[in-house]
Amino acid sequence: MPIDAMRGMRYTYAHAVSPFRLQDLVIPSGTDFRFSYRGQYPVFCWIFTTTGNMKAILGKKIEMTQIFDEQGRVVPVTILQVRPMTVTQIKTSEKDGYSAIQAGLKQIAKPKKSKKAAPFTHLKEFKVGEGESFQAGSSLDVSLFQEGDMVTVAGVSKGKGFQGGVKRHGFAGRNSTHGVKHEQRTIGSVGGRFPQRVIKGRRMPGQAGRSRITVKNLQVMKIDAEHSLMAVKGAVPGARGTLLEIRGSHTL
Repeated sequence: MPIDAMRGMRYTYAHAVSPFRLQDLVIPSGTDFRFSYRGQYPVFCWIFTTTGNMKAILGKKIEMTQIFDEQGRVVPVTILQVRPMTVTQIKTSEKDGYSAIQAGLKQIAKPKKSKKAAPFTHLKEFKVGEGESFQAGSSLDVSLFQEGDMVTVAGVSKGKGFQGGVKRHGFAGRNSTHGVKHEQRTIGSVGGRFPQRVIKGRRMPGQAGRSRITVKNLQVMKIDAEHSLMAVKGAVPGARGTLLEIRGSHTL
């Protein structure tokens, strides 16, 4: 299928891999391939999965560990706890101007007696595509995903407090030689003679970490529906217990 014909379609993920690694991947059904060549040799294989179901849920980071794949290789994974969510509201294009669902996580036993108080600790909206229908009160759980799916995980990274330029931006600092006393980790000059001010965006010491980080194309290695657990390959942002947003990787 040509790329131009793929632009208007909805994909679960689009992933570029080496053609020699295709045998190591779990490829779902409904998948299209397109090779990128350098001369007569294939360099990358683009994997387009055309299953268009909405895949999005909230989860909590448990810990990192390692597992063995079918070839006996060690794979670093992050264990995520994905508890069921309840659909609380349906957003439609006719009424709200866009199509989405609102889902709640971890229902509160005794919510406060207020009109604005929600009976859930966390509420999140997820956009849905055309032709996808949900009902208020239905449940979203870890069964939305399958082993081999590619997901995008977003969350708030660990906060590191006020840090200098060396730790915050990776500055090299000055040489630790004669004549560099008390100057090893200073940032140096922050401007010139003109325009006689500090330019906006200059990298300087300040608050490090505690920002929203998105990691794309993480492969789902294991699904434990009985205990609502998911293992994704690689690391995700945040400390243990961080609330994460897990979405199926899309390209439109």
